[in-house]
Amino acid sequence: MIQPLSYIHPDAKIAANVVIEPFSTIHKDVVIGEGTWIGSNVTIMDGARIGKNCKVFPGAVISGEPQDLKFEGEVTTAEIGDNTTIRECVTINRGTKDRYKTVIGKNCLIQAYSHIAHDCIIGDNCIFSNSSTLAGHITVGDYVVLAGLVAVHQFCKIGSHAFVTGGTLVRKDVPPYIKAAREPIAYAGINSVGLRRRGYTPEQITEIQNIYRVLFVQNRNLSKALDLVEAEFKATEIRDEILTFVRNSNRGVVKGFNQGKTGV
Repeated sequence: MIQPLSYIHPDAKIAANVVIEPFSTIHKDVVIGEGTWIGSNVTIMDGARIGKNCKVFPGAVISGEPQDLKFEGEVTTAEIGDNTTIRECVTINRGTKDRYKTVIGKNCLIQAYSHIAHDCIIGDNCIFSNSSTLAGHITVGDYVVLAGLVAVHQFCKIGSHAFVTGGTLVRKDVPPYIKAAREPIAYAGINSVGLRRRGYTPEQITEIQNIYRVLFVQNRNLSKALDLVEAEFKATEIRDEILTFVRNSNRGVVKGFNQGKTGV
C-alpha cells in the first residue's frame, strides 16, 4: 500500500491499510489512521495526527512549522479528524505555545490552495472553498462554510452554521447561524438554506431570524438589544448560544448592513 518511491520515516505510525502514493514524504512524529489515502507529492511533517479514512491530495503540506516569529521549536501538533478531505496544495501549520495544536474536525472538506495557520481550531463538517485563508488563533464552529477567497483575521471566531460569501475579508467575529458578506463585512441574513438542510425546524429558523432582527436590523444599541433578546425570548439552546457568542466576543461582531435595510 506504500509506493517504493515515497519516503516514510521508520518511526512514523502508519496504519496497515493506509495508501501512500509515490514521491510523498512522511516525517518521524506522524500518526496516520486506518483507511487514509495520501496522494503523490504530499509532505506530512512532525506533529501530524491524521485520522481514519481521510484523503490528502497532491501538493498538500500538513503540520508545517508555524509562520510565526515567536515560534521557538516547541513540540506541537496538527490534528485532522476522521473522514476529512484535504485537497491540492493545502497548507496546515501546527500549533505554537498558545494552544500547542491546530485542529481540524471530522468530515471536513478543505479545498485547493487553502491555508490554515497555527493554533486554529476548526469544528466538524466544515467546508472551506478554494483559497480560503485563516490566520493564526482562529476558532471556527461546526458546519461553517467559507466560500472561495475568504480571508480571516487572526483571533477571529466564526460561530456554528455560519456562511461567509466569497471574497470576504473577515475582521470581526461572525455569530452562529448567519450569512456574512460585503465590504466591510456585515450581517446579510440568516443561513436558512443550510439550517433546513441540517434538519432545523421552521420554528427554530423563525426563532433565529427574529433574534437577529432585534440584534442587527432594528437599529438598536447592541448591548440593549442583547438585553431585550434575553428578556423577550424564552430560554432555548439556540437563544443562549447566540447571546453567549456575542457577549463573549473580544474583537466585536459584524454589524447590520445599512441598519434596517438588510433583508432576512
